[in-house]
Amino acid sequence: MSTVSNNLVRSNPNFVKIVEVGPRDGLQNEKTPLTLDDRRNLILDLMKTGLKNIEVGSCVSAKWVPQMADSDVLYSQLPQDPEIQFSLLTPNLKGFESALSVGCTEVAVFTAASESFTQKNINCSIEESFEKFADVLQQAKQHDIKVRGYVSCIVDCPYEGAIDPQKVAEVTSKLIDLGCYEVSLGETIGTATPDRVANVWNACLERIEPQFLAGHFHNTYGMAIANIYQSLQQGIRIFDSSIAGLGGCPYAKGASGNVSTEDLFYLLSKMGYETGIDVNALMQASQNISQILQRQNPSNYANAYWQTRCA
Repeated sequence: MSTVSNNLVRSNPNFVKIVEVGPRDGLQNEKTPLTLDDRRNLILDLMKTGLKNIEVGSCVSAKWVPQMADSDVLYSQLPQDPEIQFSLLTPNLKGFESALSVGCTEVAVFTAASESFTQKNINCSIEESFEKFADVLQQAKQHDIKVRGYVSCIVDCPYEGAIDPQKVAEVTSKLIDLGCYEVSLGETIGTATPDRVANVWNACLERIEPQFLAGHFHNTYGMAIANIYQSLQQGIRIFDSSIAGLGGCPYAKGASGNVSTEDLFYLLSKMGYETGIDVNALMQASQNISQILQRQNPSNYANAYWQTRCA
């Protein structure tokens, strides 16, 4: 289905592809690990919304990321819908083999534009990170599995500060050269402003067509929607978001994490972009997971929606 979404991005400049990362990037940063049933119910809710691209989980050690335990099992329990593309994050060959064993047709790999961040997170240099998942890309090609790439710290790094936009462009280009069909650029700590985001896109767009690029913005300082607006102006038509703003920011205690899918939908729909999303189903999914986690939803649009409904 990601192929269909990407074809729409190419053929219809008014269509925006949303990649829902709540079940993976969102939940892995929530303090309380959910049961497998709760995680499955979240995805079943998301399947009713019209979202066509959903990241199910991460095939990593449960010892290191307990929130993502048994992501391959979860994948195998989901009803397969030809209209919906599920994916799993597979940072290494072992993770890829787990994904392959449950029939996964899209996986993701990740690196960063910051040497310090890569060292702290995956204990290697950026160059070594490419070597680590080269096997994944090779195996994926053999099994006709699509690979999405992630690049963290595209504007600032919590360890080394500002990142050179040319470095981001270089790392992103290499991922595409290695075989990634799409690369998501992550503004990991939420410190960016639209002018700095513009610099990153300018550097990347000198080398890469926009249909291969996605924006992944965190809302720690309330800048995510402004940064997405800037990205739209530069021709980016693929964005990651997280239902109910799931996820925190490990570098800013108590801060919000991923931009909420609800707020992204509000921006896009009011600007006349097509997303294929059913707003009522989206809000129900948002309310259900917020209640399970017993947390306030950080989405401005979701809160306004329910206040209006209850008035």
